[in-house]
Amino acid sequence: MTDDAFFALDGDHYLPNPSCRGPWDPNSLHGRVIAGLLGAEIERLHGASDFQFSRLTVDLWRLPTFVPMSVQTSIAREGGRIRVVDAECFAAGTSIGRASGVLLRRGEVPEGEVWQPEPWDMPVPAQIPAEPLPANRPGNWQPMWETRGRGFGTPGRKRVWMREIRPLIAGRPLTPFQRVALACDFASPLANSGAHGLSYINVDITLYIHRLPIGEWIGFDVTDHGAAEGVCVGQCRLYDESGPIGHSTVAGLAQRRAAR
Repeated sequence: MTDDAFFALDGDHYLPNPSCRGPWDPNSLHGRVIAGLLGAEIERLHGASDFQFSRLTVDLWRLPTFVPMSVQTSIAREGGRIRVVDAECFAAGTSIGRASGVLLRRGEVPEGEVWQPEPWDMPVPAQIPAEPLPANRPGNWQPMWETRGRGFGTPGRKRVWMREIRPLIAGRPLTPFQRVALACDFASPLANSGAHGLSYINVDITLYIHRLPIGEWIGFDVTDHGAAEGVCVGQCRLYDESGPIGHSTVAGLAQRRAAR
């Protein structure tokens, strides 16, 4: 993993590095680093070893530029088995998005068989050649991941392994939850892109996980896409090399605006 973190820490503020740059605008950040930062702050300030981070919902209403950022959190509900935390991200004092995190106390699995989908038949990452970087990526957009499998730029159903190649915040190790929080935004380009590339920009992300990922690789299997009148919804089931861990769902808007 490279030492070039997405953010440098400056007191209570996070300073975005060039690696945060997104594909839509060379002067704006990738939405996934905002999701990762919101999730990381909820985990850092309100996580506990006996609680499972089971849901992260992120609303993205602005793509920030490269300015100092901060995150404010508050507990919406504190119970013996359920903890709900709200977080809001600010760039130079302007709100750019928010998140809601749900943490559930771990316990014993009830007895009795419950239906589950068939095991994923995707080969493990070591058995798949690395996918080359897209040739048409912006010249100043640095790669942020390694992929193996049927990924971006293909019209068919996408099934891919992804591995983060840099830490989120300088000086802080990348936790298992941060790894999946940083990755879950990729449900949008994987589920909503087609023969002409990605024509939708997602405005939110909802990540559900029933356990934390083991290891570096996160697997994505596109399970749904639907669109009408410029609005889309897409979903991917998520895996690690041991099996399923949850899923990620996004809603998006067509980049071409309809005439009013």
